[in-house]
Amino acid sequence: MIIAERKPIDEIYAMIKPFNKILVVGCGGCVTVCLTGGERSVSVLAEQLRLKDNLEGGSRTFTEVTITRQCDAEYVETIRTQAADADAILSMACGVGVNYMTEILDDAITLPAMDTKALAANIRSGEWAERCAACGSCMLEETGGICPIARCSKSLMNGPCGGTQDGKCEVNADLDCAWAKIVVRMEKLGRLDELTELSPPRDWSTGRHGGPRGMIVEEALMDDDAEE
Repeated sequence: MIIAERKPIDEIYAMIKPFNKILVVGCGGCVTVCLTGGERSVSVLAEQLRLKDNLEGGSRTFTEVTITRQCDAEYVETIRTQAADADAILSMACGVGVNYMTEILDDAITLPAMDTKALAANIRSGEWAERCAACGSCMLEETGGICPIARCSKSLMNGPCGGTQDGKCEVNADLDCAWAKIVVRMEKLGRLDELTELSPPRDWSTGRHGGPRGMIVEEALMDDDAEE
């Protein structure tokens, strides 16, 4: 799941200052699950902006709407009329949503209200933690299903480094050392000897540094063609 957190209210207000009519758009996808960009969050942000605008002596209007997903054209199209009536869109989705809204509603100015953080797992209620860096070159079969790219502070390919102590990371003492976890995991699986083989550097040209990336699912394309 993509997780994102809202930008500070002063930063958001500075972004929307040149505009008078603001459409605040929430997303019913990932950011709703992590309680940062869904319908309730839209309502809270819009009200905070109204109060701040009043204190600043402004007369801006803030309209609220939440769509199912900002990364699907069919849902973005549902707000085309509202977008045309606004001076700017304030998106409460991840960066994917902001990018895609910009593509679909290309006559509108779309601004990000959120900072996109990571691809994460829900550890417990209210807590998410990064588990994948979407690097495009998965090596989890080599590390017992624990990702060193996302979970090691240095993204080391061959670890642990000399700074780890008692299974904790030298960068953050509250953070488990990913490579210590990998070693324990591989030992449990009876595969510890595999870690003696050095992993070569990643070919980042096929991953996140060689983008932009995408994916085509032929079956889905064929289904769409059949429907047409």
